[in-house]
Amino acid sequence: MCFSNSIEPVLVLPVLVVFGWRCCLDFWFDQTLCRLGLNCGKHHGGRNFFSHGGPTAATTTLLNLQIQYFTSRGLGVVDVNYRGSTGYGRHYRLTLYKEWGIMDVADCANAARYLVMRGLADDSRLAARGGSAGGYVTLCLATFTDILAAGASYYGISDLLGLVQNTDNFEFHYVDVLIGPLPQCTDVYKARSSLYNANRVKCPVIFFQGADDPVVPPEQTLSMVSVLKQNRVPTDYLLFPNEQHGFRIAADIVASLQAELAFYGLFLFFTPVP
Repeated sequence: MCFSNSIEPVLVLPVLVVFGWRCCLDFWFDQTLCRLGLNCGKHHGGRNFFSHGGPTAATTTLLNLQIQYFTSRGLGVVDVNYRGSTGYGRHYRLTLYKEWGIMDVADCANAARYLVMRGLADDSRLAARGGSAGGYVTLCLATFTDILAAGASYYGISDLLGLVQNTDNFEFHYVDVLIGPLPQCTDVYKARSSLYNANRVKCPVIFFQGADDPVVPPEQTLSMVSVLKQNRVPTDYLLFPNEQHGFRIAADIVASLQAELAFYGLFLFFTPVP
């Protein structure tokens, strides 16, 4: 699928979708691209599932230029407020406690299945992306489900035991609430960590890493990359000097987005517009 370079930028507005009572998502899809004839409908471009960080933060419908970057290039964006997200009441947020890596991953997977069932997504062109806790969800989707054609992890957590060792004092016992106390729950931490289950990853994954990240150090991400390469799973690893846990240098943000889009083009079968 080839996109014309002559397409003018279009500001895309979201549509709120609620399936069941459990999960809310904002579905951003450029209907103008349909009118311009860019293979929408049954043979549309892919769908990119965003997972916010926190993990008990939330996504909003405020202008997000990263979303616009993808939709202006033919990718629909699904921004999921999975169970545990702030803004939907205390009960909704607390449902993630002791269930991190279960409820959030299930809600993102079910959002994908819901859109496929409604004819709004092609099950062979689904991608997921996220940073930190959102990267953790992305890696869990790649590890424990078979729905993805590609994933993009920005300093994503692959080792929950490593997270406990490297987290700051302010959040030191936060993971106890989200999963359970150590050492009693060591097996649970390993069972929900992609690093200890990396042999199950079958879909291509690209990793974006800050060289000075104290929360998810490069060594943790490189361990994931090593297993994927050994298993001949297509992967790429981009290390950014002077970046920590969250990219702040404009040139690095631009470079990572361009590399991410190009990676999707390879595995969602389209030629990206620069």
